[in-house]
Amino acid sequence: MIDSRGELDVETLLKIVLGLIAVLLVIQVLEAILGTLASVFGLFVPIIQLAIAVLIVLWLLDRL
Repeated sequence: MIDSRGELDVETLLKIVLGLIAVLLVIQVLEAILGTLASVFGLFVPIIQLAIAVLIVLWLLDRL
């Protein structure tokens, strides 16, 4: 039986670990940016819903 464990060089293992850390940091940055955008657009959701409701009422009253 051939044992192929432990054939990774230290530099290769270090590159893998650093790559995973870089991916984790990118995901965290994207989450922060998307969270900020969601909070900004979250303020406009009630206004948009109110505008849609007003348009529906105006359409039902034949004011449009």
